[in-house]
Amino acid sequence: MVDRNAISKINRKVSRKFPELSGTRPTVSRQSVPNGSFRYLLIYRAKVKLPGGKSLNRIVRVTTDARGRILRMSTSR
Repeated sequence: MVDRNAISKINRKVSRKFPELSGTRPTVSRQSVPNGSFRYLLIYRAKVKLPGGKSLNRIVRVTTDARGRILRMSTSR
């Protein structure tokens, strides 16, 4: 499993890029890859207020390797 220090480092990077997600805890799941190692998927979810009183469910998916390096980051609109 990804250690807590790596997750907190990833949290800081996600918060820097998406300030509305600061303080959000991700759900972490492990994925196996064909070479026998693992990747981890961190999913952040938050409801964001938009102008005009509307809201948007923001979902950010972060894929990391076993050492906690970010491989991919994507977001919903």
